[in-house]
Amino acid sequence: MTSHAIEIAPDSALLVIDVQKGFDDASFWGPRDNPAAEDNIAALMDAWQDAGRPVVLVQHLSERPGSVLAADHPGHAFKELVEKRRAGALVITKSVNSAFYGTPGLAEWLTARGIGQLVVVGIQTNMCVETTARMAGNLGYDVLVPLDATHTFDLAGPAGTSLTAAQLATATAVNLQGGGFARVVTTAELLG
Repeated sequence: MTSHAIEIAPDSALLVIDVQKGFDDASFWGPRDNPAAEDNIAALMDAWQDAGRPVVLVQHLSERPGSVLAADHPGHAFKELVEKRRAGALVITKSVNSAFYGTPGLAEWLTARGIGQLVVVGIQTNMCVETTARMAGNLGYDVLVPLDATHTFDLAGPAGTSLTAAQLATATAVNLQGGGFARVVTTAELLG
């Protein structure tokens, strides 16, 4: 497989999804994948800010009582790696999986700036990252997802079925690229 440079638009927006302290609670979420996710997210945030490209921070505000992502829980706060790179970024608050259903409105903000390319990173790969990327693809954006700048957790499904975090990340990659929603890339390709 030959490597080729990924073309990044000068105004490409980096969407940093739900990089919040509550996701560090292993007793709540269970086993996770990709321990390098946070370092890759930080590297992409630094690169976007250094290039003067827009950064959008998305923060999940859970409406479930007792959630580690509820407003009254310390887990609602951004992780330190995001907090220290927050200057100049738009912050969107949402209570569902898609960043397009948050406040302020993401699509309106992007349209007002003529932004057509999005790079989507964060937590959880198969939940809010995938949902936001799918919706962005449906809305006509050029979507890039550096899978190594995301992570997720093992998950149980119906009838005793369960998948590991790594299996879920692979499924997300297949869904996004195979389904034509986004191009799945690496952090190194974007920083290249």
